[in-house]
Amino acid sequence: MHTTLVRPPAPHPPRPRARRLVRRLAATGLVGVLLLLVLTASAWLATPGVGDARERADALLAAHGAPALEGELPDRVVAAVLATEDSRFAGHAGIDWRGALRAPWGVLTGEDLGGSTLDQQLAKNLYEDGANDALARLGSVVLAVKLDAHWTKDELLRMYLDSAYFGHGFTGVTAASEGYFGLAPGELSWSQASLLAGLLQAPSAYDPLEHPDRAAARQEHVLDRLVDVGALSRADADELGPASWDLLGG
Repeated sequence: MHTTLVRPPAPHPPRPRARRLVRRLAATGLVGVLLLLVLTASAWLATPGVGDARERADALLAAHGAPALEGELPDRVVAAVLATEDSRFAGHAGIDWRGALRAPWGVLTGEDLGGSTLDQQLAKNLYEDGANDALARLGSVVLAVKLDAHWTKDELLRMYLDSAYFGHGFTGVTAASEGYFGLAPGELSWSQASLLAGLLQAPSAYDPLEHPDRAAARQEHVLDRLVDVGALSRADADELGPASWDLLGG
């Protein structure tokens, strides 16, 4: 018994109109890419060098009468900050490819899509003076690459912790740690370190002395991220919270 194979019908060739649409879309995409490359090249030339980043961080601390971080980096604070703000910090060169894929749309629309790396946030702290327009966001990307090429990861972390604002008038992790808890950053518990890390996104809105409920909800997110990256077990994270903050004035 012979089996007759039925061949599927040959696909119809694309219609001329469809081909024109594909060509137009490809051309539009190419123009967009070229425009982004031109903007990036211009931003690279327009942005300053970053060899003075440490001096800028020190000047920022001096302007607020805040002390610099001394000694070794505080492990728990660093772990909490990286888990929440930039979990791929150790492996990227200043920008995260996932965020980079969103950058063109953000530049063209003026929409802040989030996902800034720690390097980009540091660039904003030291060089952008709080600006958040499209050109400033593109500039922060370029500056982030420059920062990552010039400084070590530990140096970047130290400058970030020194230049970040933690709410309640505290600039830098040392002022925040001493102001909220009366402790040096390296002496903080996991609960206290995760609270500080949570403040970075919106320091005034999450101020634990003014808005303890919001701060607690944000801290819960930080603890979840610490579990996600393997820094804490789920059981340990569930035991932490506002009861172990020991806030001064709380």
